[in-house]
Amino acid sequence: MAPLEVPADLRVRTVAMPRLGALYARGAGGAVRGALPGGSRPSPALPSVGHRVRGVRPDVGHLTAYQHLLAERGGDELPSGYLHVLAFPVATSVMVDPDFPAPLLGMVHLANRASLLHPVTVTDELEITTWTQDLRPHKRGAQLDVVAQVSVDGEVAWEGVSTYLAKGMRVPGEAVEVERPDADARADAPIVWSLPASAGRAYAAVSGDVNPIHMSALTAKAFGFPRAIAHGMYTAARALSDVGVARGSTYDWTVEFAKPVLLPGKVAVSIEQTPSGSFTYEGRHPKSGKLHLRGEVTPR
Repeated sequence: MAPLEVPADLRVRTVAMPRLGALYARGAGGAVRGALPGGSRPSPALPSVGHRVRGVRPDVGHLTAYQHLLAERGGDELPSGYLHVLAFPVATSVMVDPDFPAPLLGMVHLANRASLLHPVTVTDELEITTWTQDLRPHKRGAQLDVVAQVSVDGEVAWEGVSTYLAKGMRVPGEAVEVERPDADARADAPIVWSLPASAGRAYAAVSGDVNPIHMSALTAKAFGFPRAIAHGMYTAARALSDVGVARGSTYDWTVEFAKPVLLPGKVAVSIEQTPSGSFTYEGRHPKSGKLHLRGEVTPR
């Protein structure tokens, strides 16, 4: 699959690498202003502005910390989950644009797909470009995609597309129901993750994603969760790591998120290889069997 084309009408703004903590502070301020009497949000249309950061140099120490936390094998090649981490601040920055139609805090991460098209190493100089697209109806509001591309020497080497739900937003059109596999079906789960209460803070330390729903029970309760929840991309990247070297140096990776993982908690993980050579994975609550996440890794 070829990478997406940058939309012809997109105005790409070159920026410095954003700091996620500052972005979340701006996002929280925007949510409060929108909720005040007389406050308003932009009309439900996506901004025609993308962001680009040039000259990104991966840090060996940071990569090593990520590899240790996610149980990724050591080496100079950057796994797809780490490239998501590098691109995430730039992707988030387009969602705090004044013209973005929904508050950053409160967006629900529904799914992700990523393609590692060419191996990327820690010695490469990266260019990261992000934009939003495809605002469309959802039964609980509206959904949209945030696209991130990592280029090396002018060629797209990695692409990630994150799909988010903006609850309560109404956009024209009819919501299309996507049929999903039976979320209550069980499969053998030879792997069980034991995630401590600090798992959210540990991933935040390497990803920069300090969304309060992941940081502590106290901050998560402010957003309606009984305890802190694990980052969805942490669980997806753990599954990617569990697939191991069989994924090859280039691969496609998808994930759909279901019930959040409360911390501390356990996740029963099953990985199966299909006749075509791809690997399907799912993570469930080990007692109830409720689905947390499901996805596929396909060597290219």
